This record gives sequence, structure tokens and C-alpha cells, in this order.
Amino acid sequence: MAVETQEVPVTGRELDIVGALKESVIAGIVALALAVPILGMQTVDAGGGTLGINQRWDVVAGAALIVFVGRLVLALTRPARQARRGDISLYDRAVDRMLPYGKFLAAAGIIFAFVMPFMPFANRYVVDVATLMLIYVMLGWGLNIVVGLAGLLDLGYVAFYAVGAYSYALLAIHFDLSFWVCLPLAGALAATFGIILGFPVLRLRGDYLAIVTLGFGEMVRLILINWYDVTKGPDGLSGIPRPSFFGLEFKRRAPEGVETFHQFFGIDFSSMHRIIFLYFLILLLALVTNFFTLRIRRLPVGRAWEALREDETACRSLGINPTNTKLTAFAVGAMFAGFAGSFFATRQGFISPESFVFIESAVILAIVVLGGMGSQVSVVIASFVLIVVPELFRELEHYRMLVFGAGMVLIMVWRPRGLVSRRNPTVYLHPPGSGGG
Repeated sequence: MAVETQEVPVTGRELDIVGALKESVIAGIVALALAVPILGMQTVDAGGGTLGINQRWDVVAGAALIVFVGRLVLALTRPARQARRGDISLYDRAVDRMLPYGKFLAAAGIIFAFVMPFMPFANRYVVDVATLMLIYVMLGWGLNIVVGLAGLLDLGYVAFYAVGAYSYALLAIHFDLSFWVCLPLAGALAATFGIILGFPVLRLRGDYLAIVTLGFGEMVRLILINWYDVTKGPDGLSGIPRPSFFGLEFKRRAPEGVETFHQFFGIDFSSMHRIIFLYFLILLLALVTNFFTLRIRRLPVGRAWEALREDETACRSLGINPTNTKLTAFAVGAMFAGFAGSFFATRQGFISPESFVFIESAVILAIVVLGGMGSQVSVVIASFVLIVVPELFRELEHYRMLVFGAGMVLIMVWRPRGLVSRRNPTVYLHPPGSGGG
């Protein structure tokens, strides 16, 4: 009597507990070795002008344990994640369901942004954080043109941010020009630097392009540090003029002949007036950036950017000039960085090269990549996650950046293509509902 045997297919995705433990132990040992000098020994003031070392081995053990457990969870859930690869997740289904209502959600978000400063919870800290978030939203939308649409990896975007800030500061201080006059000039100068960067990298792609743009950003920062006669070097520029509301100054007592904001409207003076004005100013600049980007994407130059991103060789075969396409992407993206830099300078009233280090470029790039390249709404979501959420952990002091890094790792594991990896095509061959198939 023959006995039938049923073969079990081997998928290569079986759970390997021993391998997961081995992988987790190695990760824990590496984390332990890194945590000893970083977290285990803290310098403290021992009195008498001497420094002492505070040993925190419990923190080291906790960090290694967290890494061990996290790596173990990832290793044990890897087969299930691989089995679901290609399937539409609940998150994607939710995003797909919200796409038809995108315009209504965007309108609701804009309305909320306009009324937010007047809500009961909107104190000075909340408005300041919202203003900071909008600066990064504007920078993210500008970099999204270069990285998300044109596919050019730029690690020196903060250089254009710095050019805009220093252009505004120098023009306003030495030539006594108003904010609205300096704003387009700063954007034009930043766009010029974008073209200057674009020429040397016309034949570069991928990692080589990233290295050159990184070097460009460091060159600009070093010039700002060493050109002391113009930029005041590491001392920075102070006394940068603040913008006014159609000539109305936000001061308690203005010089003779100059009317203040609260006197003109007959209200009591409040320092919140200037804070709210700056918030609405960056909100309008960000909305203009978004409107411009959405419009230019539908023009031939916008479609050329997306064609360049997909395949440069095919782009050439279609008769598109990659040189002009790259230069326009760098110039337009740099222009918006210059606008954001101008606002940053007038908001702070003081700028120095320390505000334009590489980590700023990394944060802006993370906003674009983690949000989902090519998507406008994803930049807003990623800016909230990477700028606002870490503010909630500011009281954790040294652990704040650890939480920031852990959050980035979780996002890349959970959503490797970004928080919003789906977006509507810029141009339809057959628009929905046309019956074209």
C-alpha cells in the first residue's frame, strides 16, 4: 500500500530563532561599545575649576538592552514582512481613500494654519515652533524640486539657505533696504549660486553628485567663517532689521514720526503681535512656494525634471536638454532656499555660520526622503514628525537626538518609500472618467 506524502514548499522565509538571537546579540554588543564613551561617562563640574566624570553604567546597559530587543523584534518579524511585501497595507488603503478628498483636506489644513495663532492653546512657544516648522516646510518644498522631481541628490542645500540669509542681512544693514526689497534680491543671488553649482555637476550622478554638493555646502560655510571683513566670521551679523507691517513697527515706542502697529489699530502693545506677523509671513511664503511648484510641474520644464529623474538617457533621446533641465532645477530650488534664508535672518535678528552646518542639509533631505519624494503633502507631514515631535522631548536633553534618530530608523523600517509613497501623476494620458482606459 503506497503512502502519499505531501511536500511542504520551502519559501526561505521560515522563522530562524537562533539566527535572530545571534544577530540581536551582535547588535547589542556594538551598541554597548558605542554607548560606553557616549553615554557612560559624563563630564561634570567637580568644583574648583576641575572636571569630574559621572559614570552612568545603568544608562549604558539600558541602551544596549533597547537595541538588543529592537533588533530581535525586527529579526523575528522579518519573514512576515517579507511575505506581505507587495501587498497593499492598511496604511496604503487609508492613503488611497483620502486621495480623492485631497483638495478638501488641503483646504482644511490651510484654514487651520490661518486660525491656529488665535486658538486658546496658541501661546508664544506654540507659534514659534509652528513658524520653525513652516521654515522647514518651505525648505523641503524647495529641495523636493531638486531631489524629488529632478532626481538630483543634493547634500549641500543649506549653502543656498545661507546665501539667502547673508544676502538679506548685508543688504539690509549696509544699504538700509526693506525686507520686501531684499527678499527677491536674496532669492536671485541664491539662484545664481544654484547655477554656479549646477555647471560642475552636469556630468555627475548618484554618489558622485552627492559628494560634490556636500563639498559645495562646506565651501560656503568656510567662506562665511573666514571672510571676516564681510561676514564677521564666527562672530556673526547682528542688528538685522525686522520687517514691518506696511511701515508700522512692532515696537512699544517708535522713533518720532513713525507710527507703531498697536497705535495705528488702537490696541494694547503685545510682543505676540510681531510673533504672529512673522508666522503669517512665512505661511504666505510657504504657500507661494507650494503654488509655484504645483504649477511648474505641469509645464514642460516640470515634466522634463520628472523625465530626467526616471532616465537621463531616455530623456536625451526625447530631445530634452539635460543641461538646461538640471540648471533650472538647481536654480529654482536654490531660489526658494534663498527666500527661506531671508526670513530666517529677519526672524532671528542674528545669523552666524553655526546656523548653516551640514546637519541642516541632512534634516532637510530627511524631510523630503522620509515624507516621500515628489509629494508636496508628505513634506508637511515629515516636517511635523521631524521638527515638531522632537520638541516634545526637549526636556530629555541628551536623549532628544537619540529619540530623533530612533524615530527615523522606525520610519525607514516601516515605510521605506516614505510616509506618503503614493501621489497622483502630474499628467494623465487618459484622465480618470474620460473612458480612455
